[in-house]
Amino acid sequence: MLAVAASSGNFTTALARSADGFYDLPAFGNISLLHITDCHAQLLPIYFREPNINIGLGQSLNKTPHLVGEKLLKAFGIRPGTPDAYAFTSLDFENAARTYGKVGGFAHLSTLVKKIRASRPGALLLDGGDTWQGTATALWTKGQDMVDAGKLLGVDVMTGHWEFTLGAERVKQVVNNDFKDKVDFVAQNIKTNDFGDQVFQPYVIKYVNDIPIAIIGQAFPYTPIANPRYMIPDWSFGIQDDNMQLLVNEARAKGAQVVVVLSHNGTDVDLKMAGRVSGIDAIMGGHTHDGIPAPIIVKNTGGQTLVTNAGSNGKFLGVMDFEVKGGHVVDIKYKLLPVFSNLIEPDAEMATLINKVRAPYEAKLAEKLAVTEGTLYRRDNFNGTFDQLILDALMEVKGADVAFSPGFRWGTSLLQGEAITLEHVMEQTAITYPQTTLTEMTGETIKTIMEDVCDNLFNADPYKQQGGDMIRVGGINYTCDLRQSIGKRINNMMLNGKALDPNKKYKVAGWASLSEGATGEPIWDVVADYLRDKKVITPRKPNLPKLVGAEDNAGIA
Repeated sequence: MLAVAASSGNFTTALARSADGFYDLPAFGNISLLHITDCHAQLLPIYFREPNINIGLGQSLNKTPHLVGEKLLKAFGIRPGTPDAYAFTSLDFENAARTYGKVGGFAHLSTLVKKIRASRPGALLLDGGDTWQGTATALWTKGQDMVDAGKLLGVDVMTGHWEFTLGAERVKQVVNNDFKDKVDFVAQNIKTNDFGDQVFQPYVIKYVNDIPIAIIGQAFPYTPIANPRYMIPDWSFGIQDDNMQLLVNEARAKGAQVVVVLSHNGTDVDLKMAGRVSGIDAIMGGHTHDGIPAPIIVKNTGGQTLVTNAGSNGKFLGVMDFEVKGGHVVDIKYKLLPVFSNLIEPDAEMATLINKVRAPYEAKLAEKLAVTEGTLYRRDNFNGTFDQLILDALMEVKGADVAFSPGFRWGTSLLQGEAITLEHVMEQTAITYPQTTLTEMTGETIKTIMEDVCDNLFNADPYKQQGGDMIRVGGINYTCDLRQSIGKRINNMMLNGKALDPNKKYKVAGWASLSEGATGEPIWDVVADYLRDKKVITPRKPNLPKLVGAEDNAGIA
């Protein structure tokens, strides 16, 4: 341990001395786009553990983005034990995190954006959404902290998803006032329910070094399904790739020499869209939090489209450079830069804004609730240790036999020995519909719910995958057969050593109900009370299913 600590310290110090070189990215071409997505309101540097389970099936089997661990390193030529291995995988996470430190932070990201822009005059900064949600300050300020931070960061174009859970009126208020003449909010697939009018501009044409580039927005297609419908009652969403083709053609007809889609579809949906819609040079995607080191090339009738995804939590900055000649793209270079916060000086102006935003809440957020004896994380297809902690709290506090917790992908990580603060709890739970529930359900209903959510994740058609990872399940052990279709995947359900009775009623605790008017104490109060009572949190073992049909799957480390 001493040897590891010594070598880690020396390496970090040496790397810090050459931080400028680490982020030297030679300029290329005549148009540059910078891309962030799924920041989830993380203004400060954080730890974030990448998944060790991210399963791909069917056409996605053993292909990017469904590669994890050593298989991902091999596919992209990344050496184990390096900063990039830490950024892109969960391998040896505890040691790597202590070696390389925290990632992200808007003050550090701001410095990096300015550095890259300095070598690329006119470069545009694109925000893929899920920016105004994910922390206590974002919740309590109705996203204003992130709206102000995004403007200061220099965002030019944005689309959305979790932003809509602040309500339609709040989103329109920001777009029509804070963003006016500063940030273009684009979404071709959001229309009014009554007459099908565009709610936001579908695309914008920007001139970079006198070259017209069209940026088409694609908001999360299943927002009214994955999130409460009553928050955006008058808007329709959907994928709408036929309309996307019409807009690509229209933008080209107006002279656009480059066409880029700023997407919140999720990578698998982007890949299918790239094969169905021609004329798109690149799709810069979000939603699934996939840190993809290099673009995926998709062939279509018009040639090819590059698909990227820039991870989450402010952990990465995507840089795409285009060489445009004769009115079209002749070459593209792309780099996904990890944002190592201990290698980048924080931008003073952004740091001042962050301190101002946090000042009224600092003491409340800093409350130490307990200490964790194991690593706490969320991001995995089926369950994470922080998710398990939430499930345990729900079952104990609510007196439930079973607990459900949503398969959210956002949420930061904690290292062994760290204090769990109220801020950390809010980073797992800060939503506008946080009420907890205790409901009686039959075993048959429980299975139906699990089957439905499982199909959202593993449906063979990406266009029918409606967001999120598998619902986290507490109390029930089960088998998941990935070879089967909906209704047949979840089997061998056991509760306390006995088979779940389809006709018997069980007490089920949950939170984040999509129904309007749900009552119950907020989930953060339930978890915080549980932590205050326990004081020390022993290592959590995630309740994972036994997987069938996942042999040799490159999405499992």
